Parts: sequence; C-alpha cells; structure tokens
Amino acid sequence: MEQIAVLIPCYNEEKTIKKVIIDFKKELPEAKIYVYNNNSTDQTEKIAKENGAIVKNEYEQGKGNVIKSMFHDIEADIYVVVDGDDTYPANRVHELINAMKEKNVDIVIGDRLSNGSYKKQNNRYLHGFGNNLVKEIINSLYQTKLKDIMTGYRVLSKKIVKNINITSKKFEIETEMTIEALENGYSIEEIPVEYKDRPQGSYSKVHTLRDGAKILKYIFKSKKFKKKIMKYIAVFFIMILLFFSLLISTSIFSSENIKDNIKDSSDILIEEGNAKKQYILHRNDIFKFDNYTDALMINNAYSIDNKDIINSALLARKNYIPRSYRSNFRRY
Repeated sequence: MEQIAVLIPCYNEEKTIKKVIIDFKKELPEAKIYVYNNNSTDQTEKIAKENGAIVKNEYEQGKGNVIKSMFHDIEADIYVVVDGDDTYPANRVHELINAMKEKNVDIVIGDRLSNGSYKKQNNRYLHGFGNNLVKEIINSLYQTKLKDIMTGYRVLSKKIVKNINITSKKFEIETEMTIEALENGYSIEEIPVEYKDRPQGSYSKVHTLRDGAKILKYIFKSKKFKKKIMKYIAVFFIMILLFFSLLISTSIFSSENIKDNIKDSSDILIEEGNAKKQYILHRNDIFKFDNYTDALMINNAYSIDNKDIINSALLARKNYIPRSYRSNFRRY
C-alpha cells in the first residue's frame, strides 16, 4: 500500500490549523499528517499536537526552509503539500492524487486561477497581478501553458521530492518547485480547485512587494532565463557587428568612389590642360610668340566669344604679334 504524507508548513495559524488537520484526516485516514511549526508565537504547535498531527519545529524562518526540511526528513510515496490557512479544499485531494497515478506525472497542481475563485475571494489587486506576472514570465521562458504557478496546494511524487534541489528560503518556494520541475524534465498536471479566503482573524504572511521581488529575482537567476538573456545579448551584439560592418563597407565603397571620381576628374583636368597647352603652343608656333605668357593671354582672349574683348586684347598686344598675322585676328 502506498504511503501518503500530508505536509503542512505553519507560522502562526492557530485560527485554522485544527480544521485543516481534521479535514485531511477525514479525506485521507491512512495518511500521516505532518505539521512543521516555523517559530510560531501563537498556539499553532499546541493545537496541532492536540489534533493528532506529527509536529516538528523548523527554526530557520521561511516557508522555503520548512519545505526543504520536510522533503529531507519525511519518507513517503506520495506527498501532499498544503498551506495551513484553510484556503484549499481537502475534498479535492483525491482528484490530485488520482491524476498523478493515472497520468503518471510528477507534480499535480491545485489551480486556483482558472475558475476565477481566487480573484473572487481575494481582493488584493497586487497579489493577483503578481500571480499573473509570474505565470506569464515562466510560460514565456519555458513555452508552457501553466495556469497557476504560486498555488500552495500540490501533490508530488517521491522521485521529485527526493531529487529536487531547493535553495529558496521563503515564499519563492512555489516558483522554484515549478521551475525545477520544468528544467529537469519532470511532468506537471493541473487540476482546477476552489479557493476561499482566510477566515476572519487569520492573516497572510506574504508581503506583496518584498516577496514579489524575491520571486522575480529567483526567476532571473534560473538557467533558462540566463540562457534566454545570453541569446538576446548575442543577437544584439551580432546586429551591432553587422551594422558597423555595413557602415564600414559603405564608407570604404564611398571612399573608393570618391577616389575614383577624383582620379577621373584629375585625369580629365590633366587631359584638358595638356590639350590647352598643346593648343597654345600650336598657336605660339603659328604666331611665333617668344613669350608664353603673352600667348596664353591672347589665347584666353581669343577663346572668349566676344569680339570687343578680343579686339581690346589684340590691340593691347599688337606690338607682340608679327604684322603678317595681324590680319588673321582682325578677320575674326
């Protein structure tokens, strides 16, 4: 016969612990009920003992420390982990256990969120927002479709309980159990369960912002998150390298074009200069100029399509032009 252990971590739950123990004893009479008292300052320990639970003390404060000690100390085939605040229905435990046996999975989660009972019972907006945020991040990282990551109602196999590496100290424990299962290939099943708020006089130990920050910190330290971030960083740097490579190649190409254009322009100018010089020398040869500068000035005047300017230039230099050639300029 399979041994079932019901594990109830407790810190100041004197208002609810009796009912939780009685309810699970009724549903699982063959199971052993363990209550781990985590430095309670009220009557939690006394009430748990009076109602037949096996009570142990965990002096390292924090739910994660309690769960770690429970998993280490307790031997069983099936482990039922439930909060001691009477917010989860004991009568649904059979569905969770049957799902584990029939589907041969390692963790069965009591899902509070799918049926809307958590939202209806719990009017703390930040709690609901935090639940959804953690769920969306983990589903995105691990490509899953889990509906409730932070529930306090779970059934676990001996295989995962004895092999899971718990490092969390406080309320990030539920997130760690889920991530550890996903990263190590353990199977998960979810069963929707009704959630009810704490009775009057009982209060939650969760500090939304402080504990929420610790949960997110744990997610950011996970192997999958680091791997994902490194992938994004690698892609980012590859894009940067491609950008600069394109920029450099474009710059080189532009520089080569500029050089080619300058070279082409220089060649053209040189060719034009040589042609002009040859033309002037040719004219100098015709007109027998002894002075290259005078020839250049006459040439400049001659190349302008304005007879007045040309005639003025010719008159200014008529003494340097042999008489036999002056008629040529006048005819122009």
